[in-house]
This record gives sequence, C-alpha cells and structure tokens, in this order.
Amino acid sequence: MLQDEYIGFTIEKQKHIALIAHDSKKDEIVEWVEANKDILKNHFLCGTGTTARMIADKTELPVRAYNSGPLGGDQQIGSRIVEGNIDFVIFFWDPLESQPHDPDVKALLRIAAVYDVPIANNRATADFLITSKYMNEEYERRVVNYNKVIQRRLVEFKKEDQ
Repeated sequence: MLQDEYIGFTIEKQKHIALIAHDSKKDEIVEWVEANKDILKNHFLCGTGTTARMIADKTELPVRAYNSGPLGGDQQIGSRIVEGNIDFVIFFWDPLESQPHDPDVKALLRIAAVYDVPIANNRATADFLITSKYMNEEYERRVVNYNKVIQRRLVEFKKEDQ
C-alpha cells in the first residue's frame, strides 16, 4: 500500500543543476560557483538568463541559458523539473525585494516541493547540498503519487455527498 503512495525517481551520479539568482544576488552566486567549480564541472549546469551567462563568462563552465526570470525562465526551469531533467536547484533569491515575477518564483518553489527536488535558497543551504555525500552517488527520491491522492479525495467526497 505504501509503495502506491509514492513514485520513485533516481537522481543519477551526474546531476542536472539549475542556477538562478535575483539581480542583487548574481555576484554572490558567481562567487559560490567559482568556489565550487571543481565539484560543479562534473555536472550539467543550466540557469536563467543573465545568471547563466555571468556564471559561464566568469567561471568558464558550460551553462545552458534559459530565458531570464521575468521573461519565463523560472517557468522553463519548473517545466524541466516536471520532465525529470533537473535534479536540484540553487536559487539565490532576495527575500527583501519584490520581483515582477514573484508568482513565477512561487510556482517554481511549489513545483520543486511537489517533485521532491532539493532547492537551496541561500548560500548555507547550497553549501550543505554541494558537500552532501549524495553529490557523488545516485539518490532515490520519492514523489507523492498525486493521482492516488486525488482518487482517494474523490471517493471521500462522494461518501460525504451521500
């Protein structure tokens, strides 16, 4: 029964990592990537707009660039999570500054939670993720089987309606 409640997905040894930063945090994420370049060079990197270009230019690491956040980049990253093409996200965001694309940011955070994708929203969490033993091995993540949840709720709703 418990197996039906979750769907397993394997995060491979070589990770697909999304790198995102709000404007006031771009220099910080570039500095963080540079400090962790020896680890990150072994993984596939992508990011939103200017952040991806800055990282690629300043660290010489290959980073696939999607659109900037306000132009749909956060949604592109979210869709890659849904497709199973992003294993975790490093997102240095500025919690004190309103962004024009705040709904997109919230949607990205929600999708990462739904699909059990690790997401670091600050340098300390990014440091913990990047130094985890799982960076060098496979990891089995468990995603709630929402189809089962919805079916169960429908049955419960029908019982209440009778």
